[in-house]
Amino acid sequence: MNVEQARFNMIEQQIRPWDVLDQSVLSLLAVVKREDFVPPAYRALAFVDTEVPLPHGQQMLAPKVEARLLQELDVHKHERVLEVGAGSGYMAALLAHKAQQVVTLEIEPELVAFAQANLQRAGETRVTVRQGDGSRGLPEEAPFDVILLSGSVAEVPSALLEQLKVGGRLAAVVGQLPIMRATLFTRSSEHDFASVELFDTVAPRLSGFDEPTRFKF
Repeated sequence: MNVEQARFNMIEQQIRPWDVLDQSVLSLLAVVKREDFVPPAYRALAFVDTEVPLPHGQQMLAPKVEARLLQELDVHKHERVLEVGAGSGYMAALLAHKAQQVVTLEIEPELVAFAQANLQRAGETRVTVRQGDGSRGLPEEAPFDVILLSGSVAEVPSALLEQLKVGGRLAAVVGQLPIMRATLFTRSSEHDFASVELFDTVAPRLSGFDEPTRFKF
């Protein structure tokens, strides 16, 4: 496989047509080597338009979804970011190039070690990987400018929204199969939040988040 040609094709044929037109995001995708964050057994899938399997039933999001979320969050160099669901560490690496600091939470110890190793090899010094229940966030280190849920949830816990600064943004894929929507929440004041639905997609569930109660008759 010609890796650079595959990377170019991913950017031009998958990502740009998905309304990812921010040149800083497109350039970043050419710099951060996605193939270095994919488990060796699935390296051939690094640039394919699909989720990539990770241990414990987790998955890397499809490249176009990662890129679109990164674009919509519009992270700046002075901002602190919390990611929920470190996975392979790839999304944290992308965020680190745009932010001042990134903390990424992962509930599975094996994935904590995998993400740490990938980020260390890539020389990413602005990312800290922590093991923990992402549904709680990191209240002791809040508030954050940006929070990203790298997976889907039935709904975003209020505990996470409360960890945003005023003016801060949270992105997540919200809903139930077959209908999920990437949604951007913005904290407009101490007590008010606005939300906008960005695009329809489907993403694997994040571990540790509550599901709605199903009534039984």
